[in-house]
Amino acid sequence: MNELGHKELSGQVIEAAIAVHSALGPGFIESVYENALSVELAARGICFEKQKTIKILHRDVVVGEHRLDILVEGVLLVELKAVKEIEDIFFAIGRSQMKAAGIQDGLILNFASMPLGVRRIGRERFAS
Repeated sequence: MNELGHKELSGQVIEAAIAVHSALGPGFIESVYENALSVELAARGICFEKQKTIKILHRDVVVGEHRLDILVEGVLLVELKAVKEIEDIFFAIGRSQMKAAGIQDGLILNFASMPLGVRRIGRERFAS
């Protein structure tokens, strides 16, 4: 994995996701994992916002809104997936979300894989 900022925080989130994945296993829809990860993050005292709405701007005009799966401590995007494999488009979407939210670091967590799929994303490049 490329080294991005917030290494300790992302490590804590990954540990929480592993605990959820170990307890539930693969096979559920993303919202189940989002709810379970929220419970786990709260139990660990990690501050987060679930389904945080961000405004999408073009030329300083709001052209839409988007909801982030989980924003941890205002600095780390956590995008949850329950898919066969992580595709390149997920990185593009994550980078766009991060740019709109003004953050630099993110994680894609794939709960459908064994073991838990973890990929880091940086705002301007692919990271793995």
